[in-house]
Amino acid sequence: MPELPEVETVRRGLAELLPGRVVARVAVFDSPKSFPNAPADVEQFLYGARVTAVRRRAKVLMIDLDTQYSLVVHLKMTGQLVFRSCHPAMYRRKKSGRACHRDPDCFPMILEDDKVPNFAGGHPNDSLIGELPDRSTRVQIDFTDESQLFFNDQRKFGWVKLLPTDEVKNLPFMQKVGPEPLDPQTRAEDFIQRIRRRQNSMIKPALLDQAVIAGVGNIYADEALWAAQIHPQTRVKNISDQQLNTLFTELRQILQLSIDQGGSTDKNYVDAEGRKGNYLTFAHVFRREGQACHRHPDQEIIKLKVGGRGTHICPVCQVEVG
Repeated sequence: MPELPEVETVRRGLAELLPGRVVARVAVFDSPKSFPNAPADVEQFLYGARVTAVRRRAKVLMIDLDTQYSLVVHLKMTGQLVFRSCHPAMYRRKKSGRACHRDPDCFPMILEDDKVPNFAGGHPNDSLIGELPDRSTRVQIDFTDESQLFFNDQRKFGWVKLLPTDEVKNLPFMQKVGPEPLDPQTRAEDFIQRIRRRQNSMIKPALLDQAVIAGVGNIYADEALWAAQIHPQTRVKNISDQQLNTLFTELRQILQLSIDQGGSTDKNYVDAEGRKGNYLTFAHVFRREGQACHRHPDQEIIKLKVGGRGTHICPVCQVEVG
């Protein structure tokens, strides 16, 4: 499952590309659950609609349209959003290679220029740079300028829903999800109040609860708990407000650093330009079992199970209380 920084990096990339483009048509491939929308709604509110913005709430993306509808996208575990354009800057003519499916004389080329309109984010496999649609493509959105947005999903858990923009906030998930940790209006006091509702829970499962704080997953929970020197199995009731304040501050800093680095490189996510994130090169515990702790070089990071999740700790930095 992607975490907040991974989804945010995808949002930022698509927000540079999609606004202003007009939807011409949609194709759904072999997975009705990936696009569970009434044909009449698609015809009335999606076709001919202009994209106005790309937003994020927790781990969900929203592509807003000028029809007052939004495409709500959840990538789940293996989803991808891939934007392709037949802009002349994207292609060169040559005698060998695979031609663009719209123009047999047009051949894809990969360029390093950040301004090139060819972007992808999500599960890293060949679909990010290969010819599309392919076997993993579930939804294809064509725009009037001949650019395209592909929703690929190997495991078919993700979805793209067309909903009135005003009703998105009423989705069950949106009703339950906690505040955004990087929102300036979200205070440490708010976090402490919400997490104390789970006084008898271990701190890591409580931190992963999307009703407590939005978008936090396994990677950043482990990192924040190490930074705050809190053992993940410690019960919330045994943690002081001062420690929780420190945990919230460290969490915010770690999430921001990860966004700045393009997210993590943990198996499934790359940023909106198809590049793997760099955060795990800065990680202190996650996937570092057997390596030296950055605080205590004579102590190795160990891995254990907490609430059914693989968890990385330093036994010296993080001592269970209670």
